[in-house]
Amino acid sequence: MITRAAVVPHPPLLVPELVAGAAAETESVRAATLAAAGKLPGPWLVVAVDDSGPATFVPPLSGTFLGYGVDVPVSLGGDLAPDPRIPLPVLITAWLREQCAVEVSRVELVPPDLAPSECVSFGQQLAGESAGLLILGDGSTRHGLRSPGSNDERSGPFDEHVHDLLAAADTDGLLALDLELARELGAQGRAAWQVLAGVPGPWRCASAEFFAPFGVGYHVAVWERP
Repeated sequence: MITRAAVVPHPPLLVPELVAGAAAETESVRAATLAAAGKLPGPWLVVAVDDSGPATFVPPLSGTFLGYGVDVPVSLGGDLAPDPRIPLPVLITAWLREQCAVEVSRVELVPPDLAPSECVSFGQQLAGESAGLLILGDGSTRHGLRSPGSNDERSGPFDEHVHDLLAAADTDGLLALDLELARELGAQGRAAWQVLAGVPGPWRCASAEFFAPFGVGYHVAVWERP
C-alpha cells in the first residue's frame, strides 16, 4: 500500500548544469524538491503529465538533457545508450533518482487533459502498490512579466489555492480544480495532482512549499498516512 507521496515540479532548472547563470536563484526550488523526494521510500512509482501520455517508462532506460542545452546523462537504471526521445518528466525522474540513490519501478505519464474522474480511477488503481508515490507537475506558467506565457492575474490566486489544498491534504478540493482554468493558466500539474487525490486516504500533509521563479509556479509537498 502507498503510505507516502511527494509532489514536486519537473522543470529543467532543477539540474544545476542547465542553469549555470542562475543556480543561486533556483537553489531553493532544487533543495526543496530533493528534500521532498528524499523522504519517499523506494522503489518509486512516478506519475507525471506530458503531451505524450498515456505512456509507461520502465528501467533500464537512459537519457540526456542535451536537448535542453547541456549533455547531462541520466538513467532510470541500467547502462543503456541515452535515448534522445525521452520526455522531460522522465529525465527529471532519472535525475532525482540518481540524486536520492533510490530505485524507480516505473514512470506513468498521463495527458494534460485527463478528466478528473479518470484521474481518480487511475489513483485508485495505484493505491495497492508497495512504493513511494512521486507526483510530478508544475503550476501556472503565467506569473508576472518574466513568465513563459503572458501574465495572467488569475495565476496568483490559482496557485495559492493549490498550495492551500496540498497543505491541507484536501483531496476533494484538488478534485474540484477547474480543468479549463488550469489549461488556460498552463498548469499541467492539475492531472497529476488529481491522480494523487484519487489514491484513497486518509492523508495528512507533512510539509508544503510554493515557489515561482521566472514566472512559473512550483509546488512541493509531502503527504503521509496519519
